Amino acid sequence: MNLFLYALVVLIWGTTWIAITAQSNFVDPVVAVFWRFLVAASCLVFGLLITRRLRRFSVKDHLFFAVQGLCVFGLNFLCFYHAIAYINSGLESVIFSMAVLFNTLNSRLFFGQKISPQFFPAVTLGFMGMFLLFWQDLSSTHLQTETLLGIGLCMLGTYGFSLGNMISARHQKRGLDVLSTNAYAMSYGTLWMGGFAAMTGMQFLPVWNWQFIVAVGYLAIFGSVVGFTAYFILVGRIGAGQAAYSTLLFPLVALSISTIWENYHWSLSAVIGVMCILLGNLVFFLGPKLRNLAIKKAIS
Repeated sequence: MNLFLYALVVLIWGTTWIAITAQSNFVDPVVAVFWRFLVAASCLVFGLLITRRLRRFSVKDHLFFAVQGLCVFGLNFLCFYHAIAYINSGLESVIFSMAVLFNTLNSRLFFGQKISPQFFPAVTLGFMGMFLLFWQDLSSTHLQTETLLGIGLCMLGTYGFSLGNMISARHQKRGLDVLSTNAYAMSYGTLWMGGFAAMTGMQFLPVWNWQFIVAVGYLAIFGSVVGFTAYFILVGRIGAGQAAYSTLLFPLVALSISTIWENYHWSLSAVIGVMCILLGNLVFFLGPKLRNLAIKKAIS
């Protein structure tokens, strides 16, 4: 079951980046996020209502849902939708893989989980990889500010996603239903984005064409309802840190698509950068297994 959920998350979220790019071409990022989660939340709430599976929760729980909605279904995507104007969608997914490290830090901060020794070399490799990945853009004076802004937005969005992971872990530690908590959090995220768009006088109606409709449909149903449900179930089953390991494979899927769809050109520094990021994540997760294997061999 865990392997199925893991593969499902990788395949779905590894392909949503290009749909985000398509949707962003027709509407402001705030409104784009609003439409995505308006459709997703409506489908999820409606499905739970007709099957009588929508649970009731306390006021305190709803406050956590509201914060989760802001972090995961608002701030997270708002940052990534804005960043697409400055950097490639495939590169966004690479930065998002740093959720593995953010989850480790936040698990320590909020739940007191110990940080493993391999965390520090993994962080070093990760940030070295990002530097190499963006070296060409950073060395170009006319793109330097925009590239740094794109990287910063992606990092902020990834940290918001990680905070949402912690809240989801909190829900599941208390035995709250994943589908119902997702439905409420998505609804609050929709309200956050809708309220912000209304206060700033944004145009809610997008350009209705087949590209926008397909992008919203894919992002709402597969990327949001199916993807987040599968991911948060993984968080409850194997922990936030291990579940975030799925983000390790997103760049491979997303950059492969970006190479064809967005004509992304691979430089030597970019290849080395991706390898460093992936190696950092592998060190983080496989370190204990390799150490235990070495001990077993030494004993035998």
